[in-house]
Amino acid sequence: MGQTLPKPALRPFLPSDVPVCAAIFAASIEELTGDDYSEAQQEAWIETADDEEAFGKKLAGALTLIATLRNSPVGFASLRGQDHIDMLYVHPSVAGQGIASMLVDALEKLAGGRGAKSLTVDASDTAQHFFSKRGYVAQQRNSVTVNDEWLANTTMKKTLGNAPASGAPQ
Repeated sequence: MGQTLPKPALRPFLPSDVPVCAAIFAASIEELTGDDYSEAQQEAWIETADDEEAFGKKLAGALTLIATLRNSPVGFASLRGQDHIDMLYVHPSVAGQGIASMLVDALEKLAGGRGAKSLTVDASDTAQHFFSKRGYVAQQRNSVTVNDEWLANTTMKKTLGNAPASGAPQ
Protein backbone atom coordinates (compact mmCIF):
# COMPACT_ATOMS: atom_id res chain seq x y z
CA MET A 1 0.00 0.00 0.00
CA GLY A 2 0.96 3.68 0.05
CA GLN A 3 3.42 5.07 2.50
CA THR A 4 2.43 7.49 5.24
CA LEU A 5 3.06 11.11 4.33
CA PRO A 6 4.89 13.25 6.87
CA LYS A 7 2.55 15.33 9.01
CA PRO A 8 2.79 19.08 8.47
CA ALA A 9 3.31 21.35 11.47
CA LEU A 10 2.95 25.06 12.19
CA ARG A 11 5.30 27.39 13.99
CA PRO A 12 5.78 31.14 14.34
CA PHE A 13 7.77 33.10 11.77
CA LEU A 14 11.44 33.69 12.62
CA PRO A 15 13.68 36.37 11.04
CA SER A 16 15.85 33.56 9.63
CA ASP A 17 12.81 32.41 7.56
CA VAL A 18 12.93 35.43 5.22
CA PRO A 19 15.05 33.85 2.43
CA VAL A 20 13.02 30.62 2.33
CA CYS A 21 9.71 32.54 2.48
CA ALA A 22 10.86 34.70 -0.43
CA ALA A 23 11.74 31.52 -2.38
CA ILE A 24 8.33 29.94 -1.57
CA PHE A 25 6.62 33.20 -2.59
CA ALA A 26 8.45 33.28 -5.96
CA ALA A 27 7.98 29.58 -6.73
CA SER A 28 4.29 29.72 -5.83
CA ILE A 29 3.63 32.69 -8.11
CA GLU A 30 5.79 31.34 -10.93
CA GLU A 31 4.35 27.81 -10.95
CA LEU A 32 0.77 28.18 -9.71
CA THR A 33 -0.59 31.44 -11.17
CA GLY A 34 0.22 31.06 -14.88
CA ASP A 35 -3.39 30.35 -15.87
CA ASP A 36 -4.56 33.62 -14.32
CA TYR A 37 -1.72 36.11 -14.78
CA SER A 38 0.64 36.96 -17.64
CA GLU A 39 4.37 36.37 -17.40
CA ALA A 40 4.95 40.13 -17.02
CA GLN A 41 2.40 40.27 -14.18
CA GLN A 42 4.02 37.28 -12.47
CA GLU A 43 7.49 38.83 -12.75
CA ALA A 44 6.26 42.14 -11.29
CA TRP A 45 4.58 40.28 -8.42
CA ILE A 46 7.68 38.17 -7.69
CA GLU A 47 9.87 41.28 -7.70
CA THR A 48 8.04 42.54 -4.60
CA ALA A 49 10.14 40.04 -2.59
CA ASP A 50 13.47 41.00 -4.19
CA ASP A 51 14.17 43.40 -1.32
CA GLU A 52 14.44 40.74 1.39
CA GLU A 53 14.77 43.34 4.14
CA ALA A 54 11.44 44.96 3.19
CA PHE A 55 9.84 41.54 2.63
CA GLY A 56 11.06 40.41 6.06
CA LYS A 57 9.65 43.56 7.69
CA LYS A 58 6.28 42.88 6.09
CA LEU A 59 6.26 39.31 7.43
CA ALA A 60 7.49 40.39 10.87
CA GLY A 61 4.92 43.21 11.00
CA ALA A 62 2.06 40.73 10.86
CA LEU A 63 1.21 37.53 12.70
CA THR A 64 2.97 35.14 10.33
CA LEU A 65 2.84 31.36 10.59
CA ILE A 66 5.20 28.94 8.87
CA ALA A 67 4.02 25.50 7.73
CA THR A 68 6.72 22.85 7.83
CA LEU A 69 7.20 19.28 6.64
CA ARG A 70 10.04 17.42 8.35
CA ASN A 71 11.01 20.77 9.94
CA SER A 72 11.48 22.42 6.52
CA PRO A 73 9.27 25.41 5.63
CA VAL A 74 6.82 24.67 2.80
CA GLY A 75 4.36 27.53 3.18
CA PHE A 76 3.42 30.62 5.13
CA ALA A 77 0.46 32.85 5.89
CA SER A 78 0.10 36.15 7.67
CA LEU A 79 -2.68 37.97 9.48
CA ARG A 80 -2.47 41.76 9.29
CA GLY A 81 -4.25 43.54 12.07
CA GLN A 82 -7.02 41.59 13.69
CA ASP A 83 -8.97 40.56 10.63
CA HIS A 84 -7.14 40.52 7.28
CA ILE A 85 -5.26 37.61 5.71
CA ASP A 86 -2.41 39.45 4.05
CA MET A 87 -0.38 36.61 2.54
CA LEU A 88 -0.89 32.89 1.87
CA TYR A 89 1.70 31.01 -0.17
CA VAL A 90 2.64 27.34 -0.40
CA HIS A 91 5.46 25.75 -2.32
CA PRO A 92 4.17 24.18 -5.58
CA SER A 93 5.57 20.77 -4.53
CA VAL A 94 2.98 20.61 -1.70
CA ALA A 95 0.07 22.37 -3.41
CA GLY A 96 -3.18 20.46 -2.92
CA GLN A 97 -1.94 18.63 0.19
CA GLY A 98 -3.87 20.66 2.77
CA ILE A 99 -1.04 23.00 3.76
CA ALA A 100 -2.93 26.18 2.78
CA SER A 101 -6.05 24.91 4.56
CA MET A 102 -4.05 24.22 7.71
CA LEU A 103 -2.57 27.73 7.62
CA VAL A 104 -5.94 29.43 7.05
CA ASP A 105 -7.62 27.28 9.75
CA ALA A 106 -4.99 28.51 12.20
CA LEU A 107 -5.37 32.16 11.16
CA GLU A 108 -9.17 31.92 11.46
CA LYS A 109 -8.86 30.49 14.99
CA LEU A 110 -6.30 33.13 16.00
CA ALA A 111 -8.40 35.96 14.55
CA GLY A 112 -11.52 34.63 16.30
CA GLY A 113 -9.57 34.36 19.55
CA ARG A 114 -8.57 38.00 19.15
CA GLY A 115 -12.22 38.99 18.85
CA ALA A 116 -12.54 39.30 15.06
CA LYS A 117 -16.10 38.73 13.85
CA SER A 118 -15.02 38.27 10.24
CA LEU A 119 -11.90 37.89 8.12
CA THR A 120 -11.11 39.48 4.78
CA VAL A 121 -8.57 38.60 2.12
CA ASP A 122 -7.62 40.17 -1.20
CA ALA A 123 -7.53 36.86 -3.06
CA SER A 124 -5.63 36.47 -6.30
CA ASP A 125 -7.63 35.04 -9.17
CA THR A 126 -5.73 31.79 -8.55
CA ALA A 127 -6.71 31.67 -4.84
CA GLN A 128 -10.30 32.82 -5.22
CA HIS A 129 -11.73 29.30 -5.63
CA PHE A 130 -9.79 28.08 -2.56
CA PHE A 131 -11.25 30.83 -0.37
CA SER A 132 -14.73 30.44 -1.87
CA LYS A 133 -14.74 26.74 -0.87
CA ARG A 134 -13.90 27.84 2.68
CA GLY A 135 -16.95 30.11 2.93
CA TYR A 136 -15.41 33.41 1.86
CA VAL A 137 -17.75 35.56 -0.24
CA ALA A 138 -16.60 37.97 -2.93
CA GLN A 139 -17.16 41.61 -1.92
CA GLN A 140 -15.44 43.58 -4.69
CA ARG A 141 -13.01 43.32 -7.60
CA ASN A 142 -9.77 45.25 -7.34
CA SER A 143 -7.02 46.30 -9.72
CA VAL A 144 -3.69 47.02 -8.12
CA THR A 145 -0.47 48.29 -9.64
CA VAL A 146 2.58 46.21 -8.82
CA ASN A 147 5.88 47.35 -10.33
CA ASP A 148 4.08 49.03 -13.27
CA GLU A 149 1.84 46.01 -13.97
CA TRP A 150 -1.88 45.86 -13.23
CA LEU A 151 -3.00 42.79 -11.27
CA ALA A 152 -6.58 41.92 -10.43
CA ASN A 153 -7.74 40.39 -7.18
CA THR A 154 -10.99 40.06 -5.27
CA THR A 155 -11.70 41.20 -1.73
CA MET A 156 -13.47 38.30 -0.01
CA LYS A 157 -15.01 38.08 3.45
CA LYS A 158 -15.94 35.29 5.82
CA THR A 159 -17.99 35.66 8.99
CA LEU A 160 -16.34 33.84 11.87
CA GLY A 161 -18.10 32.23 14.77
CA ASN A 162 -20.93 29.76 14.96
CA ALA A 163 -20.33 27.98 11.68
CA PRO A 164 -18.10 24.89 12.03
CA ALA A 165 -14.72 25.21 10.40
CA SER A 166 -14.53 23.71 6.95
CA GLY A 167 -12.30 20.68 6.73
CA ALA A 168 -13.19 19.67 10.30
CA PRO A 169 -11.51 16.64 11.97
CA GLN A 170 -9.64 14.34 9.70
